[in-house]
Amino acid sequence: MVTFLTVLHIVVCVFLVTIVLLQHGKGADMGATFGGAGQTVFGARGAATLLSKITAGAAITFMVTSVSLAWYSAQESSKSVFSQKKEEAPGSDKASTTTTPTPSTIETPSASPSKGTPDASQENTKEKK
Repeated sequence: MVTFLTVLHIVVCVFLVTIVLLQHGKGADMGATFGGAGQTVFGARGAATLLSKITAGAAITFMVTSVSLAWYSAQESSKSVFSQKKEEAPGSDKASTTTTPTPSTIETPSASPSKGTPDASQENTKEKK
C-alpha cells in the first residue's frame, strides 16, 4: 500500500508541475493591456478552463497522498527511543559487566626518563668530564 501511494504521489507531482507550467498565467495579460487588449489584468477571470479543473483535481490528489503517506509513516515509527527497556539499551549487557578498579589496585607507573631527556646519572657524568 505504501509503495502504491509513493508511486502515485510521484506521478501526481510530475503531472501537477506539468499542468501548472502549461497554464496561461494571470500576469501574462498585463502586457496586452498596455496595447489595448480587452481582458482585465487583475480582475475576475472567466469560467474555469479544463486545465484549471485538472489542476484542482491533481492538487487534491497530491494533498491526499501526502497526508496518507505521513499517516502511514507515523504508524510505522510509533516506537519512541525512550520506550526501549533498560535491558535492551546498548552497553548494559549483564554478561559483560566489568568492575571498575579501586584506587588501591591501580598501579602507578615508575618514573623512568624518556629517551629524549637525559636522566640524573648522565648529567653527573657530563659535569665530571
